[in-house]
Amino acid sequence: MHDLHTDLRLAVIEVASMREHAPDYDEFVAQLIGRTVSEAENAGWQVSRHAAADLGAEALLEVTDKADAIVILGGEDIHPRHYGEEVGYPGEGVHYDDADLAQIAVARRAVERATPLLGICRGHQVINVALGGTLIPDLGDESGHRNIDVPIEDVLTPHEIQLERSSTLALRLGGAAVTVQSAHHQAVGRLGEGLIAVGWSHDGHVEAIEHEVLPITGVQFHPEAPSSPAGQLAGLLEGLAREAERAQLLAA
Repeated sequence: MHDLHTDLRLAVIEVASMREHAPDYDEFVAQLIGRTVSEAENAGWQVSRHAAADLGAEALLEVTDKADAIVILGGEDIHPRHYGEEVGYPGEGVHYDDADLAQIAVARRAVERATPLLGICRGHQVINVALGGTLIPDLGDESGHRNIDVPIEDVLTPHEIQLERSSTLALRLGGAAVTVQSAHHQAVGRLGEGLIAVGWSHDGHVEAIEHEVLPITGVQFHPEAPSSPAGQLAGLLEGLAREAERAQLLAA
């Protein structure tokens, strides 16, 4: 593990602090968020955790203003109006519009400031939408990107992705062929401004993106899941640390 400076501040952003309508899903998401926070703290980060729907855009921007790096985590679908689609698509669930607006605002500010940003699952999609990209609203039940009709704790499914060999992600995750855990029914469509695809699933859908020049990365899979291969989350957090330290040096 990279020897992190203890003054690095990481803002971890989730969708909502509580989902009374879906307690099982809420518990599942909380487990993934908790593992992200714990791993980051163990690596030396000063971690703050924020619920986008609870705060709204203005407050979320304020409480993350001094963060050296940001992670936007998974959760519900982004409302399709943010990428030019209509409601009523297969698999559509509850939307958190305040969270959409707040997370998109944070992603756009990260672009403006070149703040290191990692998006996981929904967070990966937030980055793309924030930069003007689109999403495929539903991949279908047979896509192989999640298990269906199972208890929520079994929804993650393992599969292999291919990473661009020259990508930063391939370096951080240890190679071009990587086994991941995922649970999603949407995918990145048209890429947002400045983004490039660097990872693809078995069916050709985009599984990872990087910005051409900025320290911004998105992964559709779940490196923070307990069932994910060892070292994936640590590698991504180490990459954020290096980028944050580089930003500090440039600002000094």
